[in-house]
Amino acid sequence: MSKSKVGCQTIGCRVTSCAYNKSGQSCDLDRIEVEPMSGCHTGEACDESLCGSYKTR
Repeated sequence: MSKSKVGCQTIGCRVTSCAYNKSGQSCDLDRIEVEPMSGCHTGEACDESLCGSYKTR
């Protein structure tokens, strides 16, 4: 991430089962970790872009 973007971005999220979801549309965290699915290297977005910061409600 470039220094010019630090603290300026917003995180949209519709995963309402997450403890950090706010009003069904955004994330309350200042920063999230994006991780690939463990043991899966398909190059498909659904496998390679999971939210590692997810915490169930």
